Amino acid sequence: MLAAGVGGQSECLAGWRRKMVVQSSVMQEEIKKEPEKPIDQKTCPLLLRVFTTNNGRHHRMDEFSRRNLPSSELQIYTWMDATLKESTSLVKEVYPEARKKGTHFNFAIVFTDLKRPGYRVKEIGSTMSGTKGTDDSTTLQSQKFQIGDYLDIVVTPPNQAPSPSGRMRPY
Repeated sequence: MLAAGVGGQSECLAGWRRKMVVQSSVMQEEIKKEPEKPIDQKTCPLLLRVFTTNNGRHHRMDEFSRRNLPSSELQIYTWMDATLKESTSLVKEVYPEARKKGTHFNFAIVFTDLKRPGYRVKEIGSTMSGTKGTDDSTTLQSQKFQIGDYLDIVVTPPNQAPSPSGRMRPY
């Protein structure tokens, strides 16, 4: 506990305490708004290697090899029950231009082809900023994602995004 200071310091401390109380109550209100997900302390997170592109299509499979990967890599620590909407939020934190309402995110898993050398791609869903969609709650696990696979995301600005086709609805 701080004692009263010399001169105007006690007034300054009182103002600082009021400010901290206001900030604390605002933060507590913000925390109450978001439903808490219990943290699974028995399962370690995985390193998810995410590659993004904004050219309207996924990376070519020949861009993936053990020695050579696309340069647009994000590394995210997450769990297998992470949803596509959560992944969208993480991408938006890194790329401010992707925060615009109507930005379209198309997700695909890139995995090693066990029958022949190289990689294969499997599209798993899409999300859109500012819009709820049927794929928002799709998890990595539900799409058979395995540790070691990559996530490839096409980020398309709102003015170039494909039509929603009835799968999305505004908030």
